[in-house]
Amino acid sequence: MALHPRVQALAEVFLRNVDTEAPGLVEGLYLTGSVALGDFHPHASDVDFVVITARRPTDTDSESLRRAHARTRALLPRPQFNGVHLVWDDLTNDPMSCGPVASVLGGRFRNRASADVNPVTWHVLAERGIAIRGPLPVELDVWDEPESLRAWSLGNLDQQWRRWRARAGWLVTPRGLAALGSLVPSWSVLSVSRLHFTLRTGEITSKSGAGRYALHAFPDRWQRIVNECLRVRRNTTVPSLYENALARRRAALDYIEMVLDDALTPRTA
Repeated sequence: MALHPRVQALAEVFLRNVDTEAPGLVEGLYLTGSVALGDFHPHASDVDFVVITARRPTDTDSESLRRAHARTRALLPRPQFNGVHLVWDDLTNDPMSCGPVASVLGGRFRNRASADVNPVTWHVLAERGIAIRGPLPVELDVWDEPESLRAWSLGNLDQQWRRWRARAGWLVTPRGLAALGSLVPSWSVLSVSRLHFTLRTGEITSKSGAGRYALHAFPDRWQRIVNECLRVRRNTTVPSLYENALARRRAALDYIEMVLDDALTPRTA
């Protein structure tokens, strides 16, 4: 797969910086997320990574990694470079038993549990991961269990997204106001659609793929908001399908509530 020039530059700059800060520490760099799924859009996508280190990072190693990421962010602040730092053995085990690992989220380096340590990351790495440094993913023994992927997806909808929807429902809050923009409705609508897709198929798709799935999976009344979110993701010059931001926000929140109810309601035989 040919990488977007910004993605290629970001990976190369990071490796150069980390090799300067801690020679020999990083043995593997893999790209997951939208890049691996063929759905990278510079205006809307992060670059998700899995870094493999030669050993579990010591305090000194962690400071070296922190500096390498800070130098990379200073040179290339966008797109954001988010992900986790693992050792090879972590890939062979259930990610839910991995424990806290060094990670980067929103440009911030931290040594604690990361949301990216989950069955989705392991599955995408195993099936579609892009090796920038290290063996190809097909040469690795990556843990990948369908039932764990399903259970995690269900829990993510029931816990994270239920809370997100409740908080975003209050307009005069940071999350509620953010939903008046275009990127947050697009990100949230397509994200819950991805999880619904996984629960129904056992597979992973991109956000754009989830939007296309949703156009067929749900009644016609939801096509307008899904098409609007796909329009935003594609960054087209086509005008918005909504007369104002409030109407789009309302439609997005209603759609998310519908998907949550559909995914979390037990189905009868």
